Amino acid sequence: MVFKKAKEGRMNPLDLEPQTLATVAQAPILVLLAWMLRGLRRGADERCGEEAPRADYDALARTRDELAAFKLEVARTYVPLSLIRDVDQRLSRQLLRIEEKLDAATRAATAAAALQSAQRGWRSEDRS
Repeated sequence: MVFKKAKEGRMNPLDLEPQTLATVAQAPILVLLAWMLRGLRRGADERCGEEAPRADYDALARTRDELAAFKLEVARTYVPLSLIRDVDQRLSRQLLRIEEKLDAATRAATAAAALQSAQRGWRSEDRS
């Protein structure tokens, strides 16, 4: 229909369907977006090709070493050994409680499965 009116010379841009108008309006924006992405990629490739100066690597390594030394100093001086032992004991007790609960749940599940098999008249050898 659009092409028929265009051939007759009576086509008005406002007679186009809204979807066609939206496509016509979006086309330049998409071209601009593609051009910007191409520029960003080219710029990123150029920046990645450049190597940072050696001084930056040395400064970074020195900063990491100083941070590691500081962490070690904090661990030695600010946290008393008695507190570390207390936390270790509490964690160990809690883990043992969790392990006991898991063992009890496993035993209960095994007993329930055995009871169901017995009620149905199955033996463990029959399942294989």
